[in-house]
Amino acid sequence: MSDNGSAAPVCLQIDQVWKIFGNRPERALTMAESGSTRADILKATGCTVGVRDVSFDVMRGETFVVMGLSGSGKSTLIRCASRLNEVTKGRVLLDGDDLTAMSEDELREVRRHKMSMVFQHFGLFPHRRVIDNAAYGLEVRGVDKGERIERAMEVLEVVGLKGWENHYPQQLSGGMQQRVGLARALTVDPEILFFDEPFSALDPLIRRDMQDELIRLQETLQRTIVFITHDFAEAIKLGDRIAIMKDGAFDQVGTAAEMITNPQTDYVREFTKDIPKTKVLTAASVLMDGDSTAATHRVHLEDTIESVLPHLLSDLSPVGVDDVEGTAVGIVDRQAVAHVLEAEE
Repeated sequence: MSDNGSAAPVCLQIDQVWKIFGNRPERALTMAESGSTRADILKATGCTVGVRDVSFDVMRGETFVVMGLSGSGKSTLIRCASRLNEVTKGRVLLDGDDLTAMSEDELREVRRHKMSMVFQHFGLFPHRRVIDNAAYGLEVRGVDKGERIERAMEVLEVVGLKGWENHYPQQLSGGMQQRVGLARALTVDPEILFFDEPFSALDPLIRRDMQDELIRLQETLQRTIVFITHDFAEAIKLGDRIAIMKDGAFDQVGTAAEMITNPQTDYVREFTKDIPKTKVLTAASVLMDGDSTAATHRVHLEDTIESVLPHLLSDLSPVGVDDVEGTAVGIVDRQAVAHVLEAEE
């Protein structure tokens, strides 16, 4: 997760985007804007509303996760954001430039230089070595072979694949293949990365490793990421902010802590009710004013309550809390933790 605050500049802006599939999108859009349901629109026009009037901003360096079940519209949304799908109505702006108004040549240049995508099924070329797959984006740009191989080798080392560069995709495990896909996305040094359920086909242990790898890389690279998932636990782990999507629209957007402490709809409440609050809420959620110079134990603002609890249980005194720069900002005691946990039961 990034450390970007609200003052960070906007990288991606989705502005009142609609996507309707079918032969009568204008009629379907009129019905949708009048409040007709997806089912009614499908029956009357034969059209399917994929994305329904969605607006949001993604800040530079932020990991923004869109979470939803099958059919919610999340993959359609990310394809609209990258203009792999043409929007029916609305705008998609990257660094202030409207992708929906660009020609094919202009869009091609943006894709080559500013964005990368990582998909669930890897999309690797089976007849190319790992190094050639990783360097593919630079090859498309026309970068000299020596330069692109050098850059690809640097990124393969970053993602833990040094020594595998001359192997072929079929010689790698699923997790390693996804690392190649990640390396290919990073090699072109994009401003924004789109991930469409990249880890969902992996077994649980490899999936967890890849999540940890992405977190590690993001801490170093601070790229702007839009990440699609159907798994709320994954969304919590990766996202600076989360959008929960249903029937083509957003139900709620916020941090994991905001989702859990203040679900705005029954749908969101259903997703969050079984998530252990101690794994999501942080020391910042229960921070109190107080002098912590004499504290036996110290934690950071972003440490989870789960990691704070052992210190509180081993010592009756409050725990000192520091910010990311190591400056003391307050204390946490047993009563504060008990209060916030009981309040959410």
